[in-house]
Amino acid sequence: MISNYPEYFRTMPMTPEFTPEMCEEISEDDFIQDTLKNGELRQTTPTPAPTPTPAPTTFEMAPGAPVTQDTDFVQGYLRTQIGKRVRATFLLGTGTLQDRTGILESVGISYIILRNEETNTKEMADIYSIKFVVIFDNP
Repeated sequence: MISNYPEYFRTMPMTPEFTPEMCEEISEDDFIQDTLKNGELRQTTPTPAPTPTPAPTTFEMAPGAPVTQDTDFVQGYLRTQIGKRVRATFLLGTGTLQDRTGILESVGISYIILRNEETNTKEMADIYSIKFVVIFDNP
């Protein structure tokens, strides 16, 4: 039973409680001492270390998502092939393959647009269901 454990559900403070021991004053002995040329000592306060300024870089990120710009990604590579005739093979469900052929018009993050050469219509396709893309050199 809960009543057998009165300390179990004790409330905890939301902010830490400070004690005077935690906030000691800095004594004069804690100052850094420098030796002058004539052997006399002078006391100085420690100076904070300067914050390093970041070195200026010449790298600028081009606008757009890295997925569509970097050729290490499928979308980035397909963007280099815009205007070429392609055949994309799609996996539908668990075992159905279907091909679509056309001129690659546009590539987005999650889609491609193919222009059908026979009907001159545009088809948008899900890029994540594409398994193979054949790229023809002659459009």
